Amino acid sequence: MNEIINKRLALKHHRRSCAFIWQVLLIALWLTFANIAHADVLIGKVIGVSDGDTITVLDSNKQSHTVRLVGIDAPEKSQAFGQAAKKSLSDLVFGKQVEVLWEKRDRYQRMLGKVMLHGQDICLEQIKRGMAWHYKQYQRDQSPQDRADYASAEQSARQDKTGLWADAAPMEPAEFRRGRSP
Repeated sequence: MNEIINKRLALKHHRRSCAFIWQVLLIALWLTFANIAHADVLIGKVIGVSDGDTITVLDSNKQSHTVRLVGIDAPEKSQAFGQAAKKSLSDLVFGKQVEVLWEKRDRYQRMLGKVMLHGQDICLEQIKRGMAWHYKQYQRDQSPQDRADYASAEQSARQDKTGLWADAAPMEPAEFRRGRSP
């Protein structure tokens, strides 16, 4: 009799464990896709490139929007590779129709957005070209897939000494802005 009771209790515990695991998985999936579900989309023509991670987009109502590319940090204009990063971004998007997937603004009221051109992630492309760092300080704002893709792209660019990674000691833009040496 005790054996039957123990088996029933074990089965009941197993069912609860499975249900709990499914609940955790569903919550994880929801959190993964929550960022995507709430993103706004701006469609417009790029009319300006300020630097390697900031553009100006003109929408169909002729309103301009400053967009800070999310997930990357490009060298400042006065920093080594700053002009190269700006030229790279300009070559990619200037004068072209882009989609900006964005959720919020930064303290300067710029849209923080993932810029897409014909399905290509322009933020990721800047990293692949060695024209920007993966901005790990704000990676929590990215989807897990983007975090992984951006980190992998940076690692590949570093290994191949692409773009700014050809420099003996590239300085992160955040450090440069603080006026520190590498």
